[in-house]
Amino acid sequence: MPKNKTHSGIKKRVRITGSGKLYSQHSGMRHHQEHKPSRLTRRLTGIKQISAADTKRVKKLLGR
Repeated sequence: MPKNKTHSGIKKRVRITGSGKLYSQHSGMRHHQEHKPSRLTRRLTGIKQISAADTKRVKKLLGR
């Protein structure tokens, strides 16, 4: 039986902590920044924890 491969798209976007939590960047911060309010762009900086509803699916893609 061959080994499962890690999904190469999700491994670039998600970081897993030592305790098993999943973190990713906020969406909407790639382009068109000049049309977005400064308050919004400040709120979207940094990282966020992936929701509990998506955790099982993302961990499966990461091979965990």
